[in-house]
Amino acid sequence: MKLSVVIPVYNEVDNIQEILKRVKATRLAWEIIVIDDGSQDGTRDVLKKLDGKSGLRVILHEQNQGKGAAVRTGLQAARGEIILIQDADLEYSPHDYPALLEPIKNGTADVVYGSRFLGGPRRVAMFWHMIANKMLTFMTNILYDTILSDMETGYKVFRREVIKGMSLRANRFDFEPEFTAKLLKRHFRIYEVPISFNPRDYSEGKKIKLKDAFEAVWALLKYKFVD
Repeated sequence: MKLSVVIPVYNEVDNIQEILKRVKATRLAWEIIVIDDGSQDGTRDVLKKLDGKSGLRVILHEQNQGKGAAVRTGLQAARGEIILIQDADLEYSPHDYPALLEPIKNGTADVVYGSRFLGGPRRVAMFWHMIANKMLTFMTNILYDTILSDMETGYKVFRREVIKGMSLRANRFDFEPEFTAKLLKRHFRIYEVPISFNPRDYSEGKKIKLKDAFEAVWALLKYKFVD
């Protein structure tokens, strides 16, 4: 099955070539779509040189719009039968692709979430960030009657038809709760697998902030009642 890897990017000049190298090394990506969301650190210059090589397509946002906007642009451009969202910051490892893809390939899932909290290896860091993630996941489970362990994971893999007719509006990090809410309301089969996780802290360039948690709460509440 043809796999489209969608990579939203903002100011990742130090990491972009490495993540592309790791994705290509899996030999699983049929196409790689990188959406630069208005980077100002030289990332765009690197991507312009790589565009069109080895199945790589680069899309440039002229202004920074947010991760959700970049992901939505990538989803619209993806042509594969399966779509995988890959962050560019090296927190998530493409070595986990086989495990992420297996439940879809064997027919047990429509969507797979790579969970950071199911016992996979991970760097020890950022306690309060973990607590915020767990609280948002707990809220998701209460509102939508489910048992997810990691709603906010950046690793989401799904069949192309899952997003057919789905209206996605999030521009920032509220993409995760919006997408999850709409999956659950449509009763798609979601499967979780453990992944490795190497989180960076804010001094290393982490971008998600406390205000994004409040936006996630609002998204979970809003999409419980509207589509």
